Amino acid sequence: MTDNVNNPAHYASGGIECIEAIKASMTHEAFLGYLKGNIQKYIWRYEKKINPVEDLKKARWCMNRLVDEVEVSHREMLAKFD
Repeated sequence: MTDNVNNPAHYASGGIECIEAIKASMTHEAFLGYLKGNIQKYIWRYEKKINPVEDLKKARWCMNRLVDEVEVSHREMLAKFD
C-alpha cells in the first residue's frame, strides 16, 4: 500500500529522499521557512481537495519535521553554554 504522506514513492530517487536533498541545498533558516511554507500550503488547500485528510496529514508531517529541526538546533545551542 502506498503511503502518500510519510513515504511517497515519487519523492525518492537515486537513494535519497527529496526532503533531504532540499535540506542539503538550503541554510538551516531557509529550510525552516520551507517547512513552514508547506504547512501553510497544505492547510490553505485541504478544504478544496477530494481527500482533505491527506493534506492535513501532510501539514502535520511538515509540522513534526519542523518541530524536530527546531528541537535539534535548540539542543545544539544549549550545548554551547555547557
